[in-house]
Amino acid sequence: MACLGGVLWRRLIPPIDKRSAKSFIRTNERIRAREVRVIDENGEQLGVMVPFEALKMARERSLDLVEISPNAVPPVCKIQDYGKYLYEKDKSDRAARKKQKVIIIKEVKFSVTVDEHDYQTKKNQAIRFLNEGDKVKASLRFKGRQMAHRDLGYKIINRLITDIGDAGLVEFMPRMEGTTLHAILAPSKKAESAPKKPSNPPVKAETPDATTAAQA
Repeated sequence: MACLGGVLWRRLIPPIDKRSAKSFIRTNERIRAREVRVIDENGEQLGVMVPFEALKMARERSLDLVEISPNAVPPVCKIQDYGKYLYEKDKSDRAARKKQKVIIIKEVKFSVTVDEHDYQTKKNQAIRFLNEGDKVKASLRFKGRQMAHRDLGYKIINRLITDIGDAGLVEFMPRMEGTTLHAILAPSKKAESAPKKPSNPPVKAETPDATTAAQA
């Protein structure tokens, strides 16, 4: 703020388009390229021109000039309603996120002294996780003097890999990290389901013909 002739005045600062700042999309006067390739609201190519000329065309149509491909040479801008553009972009982004499958790694822990019942329980748990589409981290921690018998740990993890069979694929073979041996298993591609056999048509009850009925 400054004083000019005893009158206080404030330098006018153009308002910030919060939507543009949020999405990092240049629009209208914020487009800094020397020239841009312009597409109109109907998808028609209007050619290469200076931003001022393109913005003038957008204003005449009560629309915005939106930079949709800033890395192109020259950048590509489209004449369109900016609010509608953001809405459609957000809608498509949300749809894309829904299609993305989140892979979760679930851990199944073993010990060198695991008994048969506990082993079977953990194995079935690992198979269930894989069938549900999650990855499995099979880990076995050695305690104290057990480090001298790491071969026993490898036997347990390798047995698990064999027993899981077609339910999973080995993503990382068993390996040591500190005092822990672990392997990563990923879900295998499910085989296409066999075509369903057509159900047998219902058997109609036989009805006596007219001759049989007459003889009865």
